Amino acid sequence: MIELVERHTVLGVVVGSRAYGLSGPASDHDRRGVFVAPTRSFWTLDKPPTHLDGPLPEQFSWEIERFCTLALQANPTVLEVLWSPLIERREAAGEELLSVRGAFLSRKVASTYGEYARDQLNRVAARRARTGETNWKQAMHMIRLLLAGAHVLRTGEVLVDVTPLRSSLLDIRGGSVSWDSVTEWAAELQGELTASASTTELPDEPDRAAVNELLSHVRERGLE
Repeated sequence: MIELVERHTVLGVVVGSRAYGLSGPASDHDRRGVFVAPTRSFWTLDKPPTHLDGPLPEQFSWEIERFCTLALQANPTVLEVLWSPLIERREAAGEELLSVRGAFLSRKVASTYGEYARDQLNRVAARRARTGETNWKQAMHMIRLLLAGAHVLRTGEVLVDVTPLRSSLLDIRGGSVSWDSVTEWAAELQGELTASASTTELPDEPDRAAVNELLSHVRERGLE
């Protein structure tokens, strides 16, 4: 199955700390990709996988239909793939996917980014209450998600590279910022997210027609 990634990847990028501008010398290369299974492989009882790990360490790929489904739901992890500044592989179908990336954006961003951030905040708080320990890396990513959510609502672009805030975010990750300060910043950003949601020019729903057209073209070419 891994040959689907090796032979049929149409978009391959680096995400994580290296794409965020938060990496250090020992940071992993977190790779994410999109592959297109041959159209005829869907005609049998055994369907191609919706996602695959590998073959490289920290590499994860989605079949294009599953990827599009998650992106239409405004999944932050998936949307970052379409805006990563570190592109390692880009085939024709990957280029088409990038060309319609705006079709995946909608007001749903406000809820998904907010929910992901709240979930991380609750997990960090629960661990503090249970063990007295703080997962500062998770706290940093909670802040980053809130920043990214408000940004996409304001600009229609997904924020990946947060280099201008590198120092502040790394201070959180390093534990040199008090927990109270982190939660205060998070509350401010939640307010900004809510405010941005009320003024955003993003549509209520993503453009499913554009995505369906893309998928149709991809599947048709897969018969050639």
